[in-house]
Amino acid sequence: MSVLPSQGRPTKPRVGLFVTCLVDLMRPSVGFAAVKLLEDAGCIVDAPVQTCCGQPAYNSGDRGTTRDLAMQVIEAFHGYDYVVAPSGSCAGMIKAHYPELFEEDPNWRTKADALAARTYELTSFLVDVLGITKVDASFDGTVTYHDSCSGLRELGVKSQPRRLLASVEGLSLVEMRDSDVCCGFGGTFAVKYSDISGAIVDAKAKNVEEAHAPTLLAGDLGCLMNMAGKLTRDGKPIQVRHVAEVLAGMTDEPPIGVAKTKAVK
Repeated sequence: MSVLPSQGRPTKPRVGLFVTCLVDLMRPSVGFAAVKLLEDAGCIVDAPVQTCCGQPAYNSGDRGTTRDLAMQVIEAFHGYDYVVAPSGSCAGMIKAHYPELFEEDPNWRTKADALAARTYELTSFLVDVLGITKVDASFDGTVTYHDSCSGLRELGVKSQPRRLLASVEGLSLVEMRDSDVCCGFGGTFAVKYSDISGAIVDAKAKNVEEAHAPTLLAGDLGCLMNMAGKLTRDGKPIQVRHVAEVLAGMTDEPPIGVAKTKAVK
């Protein structure tokens, strides 16, 4: 955070929002919720023109394409105090893997290190960096929470969303069994190993159902779409939402996987 020399007090942090491909194309409401949470926390938020973080190419072994995409991201987010993503997966890609992509290129390695050092998953940024302990939101109901693999294992995101959810008026959190076990999505993993992916999400769906919570939350849209798809195919009436939507009090959109109903004229 920068300081005004004449006043000696911190200015508002400038945050570049890494929207993510899935949020942009499939669930823009998550991006708007992230902006609201960040602005309510006192940040100046911008969403620069951006591209994919490169994770699909990275997971497929295409390091050349990944580096090209990473360079675009590094340039797009140059100059921001922080970069925040409503996704542990994308934030984890930037923070954990960008530096290693440029091990043999000192110039870009320095830039990658600098970006990684100021990149955070949304709830982690709110709690760990800004010290936010409560949000101004309400949600009438019981929820359960899935810990997405990248956010948990690469970024240590576990207590942060729960701490914020505890401050939501009317919300009750019940933990499912094995909340920190993979849902089976894994990006390209679900395509390459569909049978294994299907078996994993079968087990996850059973744990969600056994929690007896009407709503399932998580911090990664890929995981949420995977679990919502399985629950819908099984005919389970469990609503699925991104945690940012609940924390921001923006739950007017239908749950993930539920189509909007057209108004009758």
